[in-house]
Order: sequence, then C-alpha cells, then structure tokens
Amino acid sequence: MAPRFRHRLFGIREYVGALAFRAPARLAVTVFACVIGVFAILLLLPFATADGEGASFVDALFTAVSAVCVTGLVVQDTATYWSFFGQVVILTGIKVGGFGIMTVASILGMIVSRKIGLTQKLLTASETKTSKLGDVGSLVRVIIVTATTLELSIAVLLFPRFFVLEDHVGTAAWHSLFYGISAFNNAGFVPTVEGLMPHVGDWTLLLPIALGVFVGALGFPVILNIQRALPRPGHRWHGWTKRLSLHSKLTLVTSGVLLVVGALMLLALEWTNPATFGPLSFGDKLLAALFAGIMPRSGGFSTVDIGAMHESSWLIQDALMFVGGGSASTAGGIKVTTLAVMLLAIIAEARGDRDIEAFGRRIPRDVLRLSIAVVFTGASIVLISCVALLQVTDLSLSRVLFEVLSAFATVGLSTGITAALPDAGKYVLAALMFVGRTGAVTVVAVLALRDRRRIIRFPEERPIIG
Repeated sequence: MAPRFRHRLFGIREYVGALAFRAPARLAVTVFACVIGVFAILLLLPFATADGEGASFVDALFTAVSAVCVTGLVVQDTATYWSFFGQVVILTGIKVGGFGIMTVASILGMIVSRKIGLTQKLLTASETKTSKLGDVGSLVRVIIVTATTLELSIAVLLFPRFFVLEDHVGTAAWHSLFYGISAFNNAGFVPTVEGLMPHVGDWTLLLPIALGVFVGALGFPVILNIQRALPRPGHRWHGWTKRLSLHSKLTLVTSGVLLVVGALMLLALEWTNPATFGPLSFGDKLLAALFAGIMPRSGGFSTVDIGAMHESSWLIQDALMFVGGGSASTAGGIKVTTLAVMLLAIIAEARGDRDIEAFGRRIPRDVLRLSIAVVFTGASIVLISCVALLQVTDLSLSRVLFEVLSAFATVGLSTGITAALPDAGKYVLAALMFVGRTGAVTVVAVLALRDRRRIIRFPEERPIIG
C-alpha cells in the first residue's frame, strides 16, 4: 500500500473513530444520509428509467429515501417508470436500509477500521437489545444471514404462484425475490404493474407476504431470541416460552393484539363499502381484513383502494401506523414496546401499584421516561409535518394526516396523493421519512447515553395532574 494512501486511510479512521466517540448518533445519521445520496445518484442515471431519459432530481431523491428508509411511498410507478437497473437499485436500497441505522454504521465502521469500537458496540448492542458487546461483530453477520434466509424463504414460497401468473421462469423468480425482500423489510415496493389488488383473494400469494411483513416487524432481537428459545430436536416444547425475554414477550403479545383488533375493526368498518370489501366473498373479506390489519404496522402493501376507504378506517390505520412495529426492526413508528410500557404504566397507576410489572418482571422507571420522550417526539414531528404539508397543498386534514403518518412510520400506504404532490410536498415527505427512520433511534441513543447520577437532589413536591 502506498504511504500516501495509507496516510489518508489512517486519517479517515481517526476521523470516524473520533466522531463515533463524540457523537455516535450523529455518525449513524450521517452514514445513513450518505447511503441515501449514493442511491439517489444511481437513480439519476439515464438508464435507471424505462424511457432512458432519466428521472428528475426530486423523484430520484424521494425514491432513494423511500427505498433506504424502507417506506414504499412512490411518486413514480416502480414497475413501469424504472428500468430493470432502476428496480435493482431500489431493491438494493431496501436491502441495505433494512439492516437498520446502527447495523449499517457498524458494517461501514468494520470496513474502514477493521474493528468495531466500544462506542459502536454500545450503540449496536442498544439497537439489538443484547448485552454481549464482544459478539457484536458476529451478531451483525448473524443479522445479515438471518434476514437473507428469511427473504429467500418468502421468495421460494412465492415462486410457484408467480410462475403460474407470469408463465416465465425469469420474471417469476425476479418478482418472487423482489416481493420477498420488500415484504420482510416492510418496504411496500411492488414490481408488478397492477400491484396486489387483482389478487385480493389469493391466499397462496398474500399469506407469505403478510407473514414476511409480520415477522420483519418483530425485530431482530425477537427473531434471534425465538431461535435460541426454541427446543432442540428431540426435546419437549413444553415451557419453551419461559426462555423468551421480556422484550420478546411484550413485542409478540402487543403485536398480536394490534393485529387482531386492527383487522376486526377494519373488517367491520369496510364490510359493506362497495369500493373495498363490499363485493368480496366472506373468505376474501377475511383475507383482505387480515392483510389490511398487518400492513399499517409498516408493511405498506394493499389489496384494496386505500383512497376509497371510509375516513373512520383511515383513522384506525393512522393509530396503527403511529405505533408501528418492534424495536430494532425494519418497521417504523414509536414501536410496540413503547405502547406496551405506556399501557402497563397506566394499569399500574390505576391499581395503585408502585412498580410497573409484566410477566413476572419489574420494568425500570427510566424505561417509562424514554417511552414518554419517544411518544412526545413522534407526536411533535407528526404535528409539524402536517402543518407544513397543509401549507403547500389544498388537501384535507384527513388525507394529509394519513400521508404524514405513513411517511413518519415508514409504512408506504397512501390515499393516492403522493404522486400529485408539488415538489415542496415531496421534499417534506422525504425529510419526514428520513426523520421517521432515524429520529426515534437517535433520540433513544442520545437520551440513554446522557444518564446522569446526581449526588445532590432537590426536595420532592407533587404537582396537581389532571
């Protein structure tokens, strides 16, 4: 290696190491922004579009942000506007973005410095909810292998059905792989011209996609914890759930409840709607409701026209989108464990209990404080974004709120207004997708690392609440 090149590489390592020590959250956000910039440049290339004329800057940037932030909101149809190269770029952006901010930063840190510093280990351990700092390097590899295995498994399940629909091995394989990666990463991008709406009653096609979205929204900590908790071949299954962590139990229970409640409410509200569930058979209605109950968690796929739904259904989906999926997952939102902790705190207060308890464990008070901070920060971001979008458009509040929450929670569902937004509105949503994907993790990381132990404390006095 030339001395000059070695000196420059050493300078980069020193800079990255210093930045990781001083401002780890800033490093992660910077790396994520740089990754988005690279994919935006690739989408600006003339051969990235089907007509060869190239995309506009705002469309390329918006699509890159939506792909890397695994959102799924689009301003141009993925199947017809982008060439095969452009679709490969989008799919690669989804794959990279799905690893999560801290995981991507750790991988780049390993490439630059050939090791993971203590600060990055702390952040990655926080992101993946593990305390074994020495295993972070191997943990990143496990995440990559696990995610790729699950994505390929979904693709394999989808291939027979796509082969029947496409009647071409290459096209069927590409669509299966695209949907497999997009589903597990909760991205919501579709490579087929008509999307999934013509297959509203197709169980063999929709069930693997819905399952992939649900598993992807659980988060890597839960997936890895389940893998370790499952009994080995020849051992009994009785009591294996006791080996699950509190985080896994809260995530699984809360996710299941949100799925059932969301699906039943949407089924009831849209049962007679002639533009959505009305014309469907009983079995197709059940599948459509199940699919619609899972997708607001961050999936972004749809089998019915979201814009034709009742506003009451939009409101239910708004709430589901704001909550999102599991921590350290490909989903956005405030996360299901945040909701669970808030609800448990309310129950404890109503009962007069001193501690917040669940599944035989006591939840620390600082976790409740972090949950409150995440909820308030998320609500504030949504409020500001709604005001900004209302100022640059003439749309109703219900449509704007739906679009804003879809971007903030990196969901990808839309009432059909995304492509019609002015450039200013597209920039607002692009910024919101970036903040929604990086904001919650950054806030938690910053607050967790700023825990102060004060020797002298002020006298206690209770203000009047309510």
